[in-house]
Amino acid sequence: MTLMHKFTTAAAVTALSAGAALAEPGLIIDLGGKFDKSFNESAYTGAQRWVEETGGSYMETELASEAQREQTMRRMAERGANPVVVLGFANASTLETVAPDYPETNFVIVDMVVDQPNVQSVVFSEHQGSYLVGLMAAMASETGTVSFVGGMDVPLIRKFACGYAQGAKSVADDIEVISNMTGTTPAAWNDPVKGAELTRSQISQGSDVVFAAAGGTGVGVLQAAADEGILAIGVDSNQNYLFPGTMLTSMVKRVDNAVYDAFQSAEAGDLETGVQVKGLEDEGVAVAMDEYNADLVTEEMQAAVDEARAKIISGELEVHDYTSDDSCPALTF
Repeated sequence: MTLMHKFTTAAAVTALSAGAALAEPGLIIDLGGKFDKSFNESAYTGAQRWVEETGGSYMETELASEAQREQTMRRMAERGANPVVVLGFANASTLETVAPDYPETNFVIVDMVVDQPNVQSVVFSEHQGSYLVGLMAAMASETGTVSFVGGMDVPLIRKFACGYAQGAKSVADDIEVISNMTGTTPAAWNDPVKGAELTRSQISQGSDVVFAAAGGTGVGVLQAAADEGILAIGVDSNQNYLFPGTMLTSMVKRVDNAVYDAFQSAEAGDLETGVQVKGLEDEGVAVAMDEYNADLVTEEMQAAVDEARAKIISGELEVHDYTSDDSCPALTF
């Protein structure tokens, strides 16, 4: 079943029963580590914000291997967690199998669609946010070459790269966009040494701005960029603070809000299942502007971002979504 078909078929909306609302939520942290300074850490931050604001508690498990996915989901459901929040597209096929066995438990998956009546699927318009940082990269580049380092080579990460390339080429048709993926297994999310190696290789080819969408691997990308004196763009969490002076921006993906909202709505007894798409309009994705990158973002750059953001939201500007047809007009993989 295609992603778009799942969007249309996952229309049923259910709510937690009053009894289930008293259950503790559960959070399953994906491979790459809780403190990856990116995707997983953003989710953990959202859970902690809920704890601080409500005084509630939740169950948490951190995956150490692929083999743990199904067992961990089942164990969390059997312990009474409700909802069970799972992070990452790689959990989708497992959740398709597990969710029907626990019809009284609601599950939330972040980054993929699972078409089951007791599953809320939260996905993001990463291509739109990536377009905006690609635009910024091209405007900041002095060499006419920018680059991208992805984690695992999967359609979701190609979605980032494709939007980035389209944004860059909106500034200059002849700009070169170099794209490399770290690997083809989940180990690609936690290999900062490889991330740094890829970045240095891209720099040798002329790149002076690099965008990392690679989980924990991205820290190596950002470090190499800082060491070599080029600009870098972070992802998921606001990573601007990591290397002030070389961080042009971060393409923030509000995974924290997805987790926080799931916990909050479950506590209120009104968690809705089905598909939720978070985009620019509701700041599900955004470009990070703060004191750490203020000196790098020109007024012209900010104005261009604001204009493009408004056009994307209005529908005047369409950013190609790689996952819609497995193609990318702006970039060859």
